[in-house]
Amino acid sequence: MKLPVVTVLSTMLLSIGVPAVCQGDPPPDAKMAPRSETSSAGKNVNATRMKIWIGGKSFPATFADNPAASAFKALLPASFDMTELNGNEKLFRLPSRLPSNDVNPGTIRAGDLMLWSSNTLVLFYQTFPTSYSYTRLAHIDNAEGLSAAVGKGGVTIRFELE
Repeated sequence: MKLPVVTVLSTMLLSIGVPAVCQGDPPPDAKMAPRSETSSAGKNVNATRMKIWIGGKSFPATFADNPAASAFKALLPASFDMTELNGNEKLFRLPSRLPSNDVNPGTIRAGDLMLWSSNTLVLFYQTFPTSYSYTRLAHIDNAEGLSAAVGKGGVTIRFELE
């Protein structure tokens, strides 16, 4: 009978003492990582950059500041098997729609990552005039070598937050 009382008292003392230790301030010389806002899934919702991996080559990119780009960030990291279209773009049909606000950019630039019809992810690797409307998701900072990296057929492309 005495053993359970001792166990209960020990457990109570430990539970009282542990929070007091955890709530203390860190030592003045402790290095702490900066805090960033994260979604409920633990992803950095304030990320402004990502890396796009094609084969072994990385292409840094900057996100657009819009709801579609934010929704796309929530999907990352992800790899997509993208198919060739028109000799200037790779596309992937997303399983669900993202918010969109399509506008005609007039000219597509190599390195543009766009959303077409709210559920089609498009990575352009050539610059050309267009009459189509898209929602901008991001743009590759330096598209040099992008065309060679994506090749002529389908390609797996990985997108991850930087």
